[in-house]
Amino acid sequence: MPETKDATAEGIAKPKPRPDVPPEMLDVRTVGAMLNCSPRHVYRLADAGKLPRPLKVGALIRWRRVDVLDWIGAGCPSVRPARGAVR
Repeated sequence: MPETKDATAEGIAKPKPRPDVPPEMLDVRTVGAMLNCSPRHVYRLADAGKLPRPLKVGALIRWRRVDVLDWIGAGCPSVRPARGAVR
């Protein structure tokens, strides 16, 4: 019976997080911290079209860091009509 090997035993190491490099994708808590509001309010802003559209990564919801920073730099304008809004 062949022996199973651990990935690290073969010289393949998991990438370590680098604290000096900010992540490119932000979760709802991080966006809330940037805006000084709750995660629930971040979802409300996104649903109302007042925050850049998030991306779905599997079951996860993430915002691109550059989109959020550009949106803040532009003065936090509405980015699209709210879901369900009459056009």
